Parts: sequence; structure tokens; C-alpha cells
Amino acid sequence: MILPWRLQPGQMLLHRSWGEETVIYNDVTGATHLLDAGALELLTALRDGSVTAGELADPDVIALLEQLAQLELVEAC
Repeated sequence: MILPWRLQPGQMLLHRSWGEETVIYNDVTGATHLLDAGALELLTALRDGSVTAGELADPDVIALLEQLAQLELVEAC
């Protein structure tokens, strides 16, 4: 079963990027996190609603979503 995911409500994705690294501010917790370009790409795709069911079934994407959920940036819905 494929779970739908979304950004945590209130998450604005405020970030600054340098090359492959991004610092993101978590509007929900007030924390900052260092992420790679793939994580930011996934977060923006979730925000824009452009993540496909096939991508959500990918074990690597699932693992990344679970890591982002631990940072309280996303949630399963």
C-alpha cells in the first residue's frame, strides 16, 4: 500500500542552497537542518503536488520520507 505524504502544515520551506547542500528552516519546530539536493527536490515536489505514485513506491524515496518525517518536515496522511 502506498501512503500519501505531505508537508507538515505550516511548513514554508524557507531555505538557502549552496551547490548540493541546503539549509532549511523548519517553521513547525524552529530548527534548522542541513539537507542534500535530493531531499529539497522531494520536499518541493510534495509542496507542488508533483510526486507520482511510482515515486512514492520507491524504497529510497520511502526511506528519505521517513527521515524527513523524523525532522517533522513531512507527514504521512
